[in-house]
Amino acid sequence: ICVISDNLKGAKLDPNVEVVIGCPAIYLDYARQLLPPNIGVAAQNCYKVGKGAFTGEISPEMIKDVGCEWVILGHSERRKIFGECDDLIAEKCCYALECGLKVIACVGETLEERESNRTNEVVACQASAISKKITDWSKVVIA
Repeated sequence: ICVISDNLKGAKLDPNVEVVIGCPAIYLDYARQLLPPNIGVAAQNCYKVGKGAFTGEISPEMIKDVGCEWVILGHSERRKIFGECDDLIAEKCCYALECGLKVIACVGETLEERESNRTNEVVACQASAISKKITDWSKVVIA
């Protein structure tokens, strides 16, 4: 994070482009304090509700508490390792937006899906699930 921060502090960034750095939850506060205010900081995940017995999960409210404005949802690793389905990711996106976060919604196929020519089908299904929950796309980036 220090090296990235140092490089960005000296960089000439286009003021019309939003730059966002994603980092693990434990480093969100550190990254937010270290990076200049014109660089966004994104959590790599959040849960679909704010309160409850969800040990180990981070809520959008917690992300905002440390001054971060972004969250990455639907990453391929979380889909594969934790079995996160399209509907869960859509619910997470919806709740994060309701809480005032900006969302980087990840869509994409696995190598196996690509090799079996299912890319369009998979991406369309993932995007469709998200689009059913979101009406305002002004704070959403599809990655």
